[in-house]
Amino acid sequence: MEGKVVLLTGASEGIGRALAQSLSAQGARLMLVARNRERLEALVAELPGEAMAYPLDLTEFERLPQLVADTLAHFGRLDIALLNAGVTMWSTVAELEDLSVLDRVMRVNYLANAHLAHAVLPALQQSRGQYAVVSSLTGLTGVPTRSGYCASKHAVMGFFEALRVELRGSGVDVTLLCPDFVVTQTHKRAMGADGSPLGQSPMQEGKIMTAEQCAEKMLRAIEGRQRLWLGSWRGRLGRWLKLLAPGVIDRMASRAIARRH
Repeated sequence: MEGKVVLLTGASEGIGRALAQSLSAQGARLMLVARNRERLEALVAELPGEAMAYPLDLTEFERLPQLVADTLAHFGRLDIALLNAGVTMWSTVAELEDLSVLDRVMRVNYLANAHLAHAVLPALQQSRGQYAVVSSLTGLTGVPTRSGYCASKHAVMGFFEALRVELRGSGVDVTLLCPDFVVTQTHKRAMGADGSPLGQSPMQEGKIMTAEQCAEKMLRAIEGRQRLWLGSWRGRLGRWLKLLAPGVIDRMASRAIARRH
């Protein structure tokens, strides 16, 4: 990663923050994007390498070309677009009171990534670079209470798998990253049935992967320009069981939510 220019979204906390710390320690040059200016600037101040804070709401789609232009103006190139920003929700469909939750999740998790992917494409073609996209195991199967989130991550998987095929022979690779449950602030900010943040994580955080552990594994997949990384044994097993015994996957997903890990 030394000398690589990486545009990292969702950088101010959780997996994004851990990725920024690891990348900077390896000598990457970072354009860090998130909505919270204070957290971003505090992160930049503690990193050992070159980094620039770029406060931005990614759902302001019209500003994304300028983000790319500013990245190229500052660093001269772009090697990796690491698309990590996301939001989530926790509610059964029957209990969902505010359907705008579905719009918000789709705009942040899917549409912002699609718009940014389009904006960075010429720069990545020039550098023969890489998309590294943080999806989820929920992008591969349905999970109860996560319907809108699952839908957004399925959309991400479909979009970037199609883009990978379109880019065959161009030198640009697409790495899809599908973690299992991870300890992040995202769970506390998850939108509930009424659209307001939960305020506390619904997960047993002592039993799930830390953001630092997740970032370390993701970076190995990115460095290897891997096609797909699955973040747990049940994710890897689930790829086959979904074809051979789909009812088993339904029960595994229900049990994971019931046990909160």
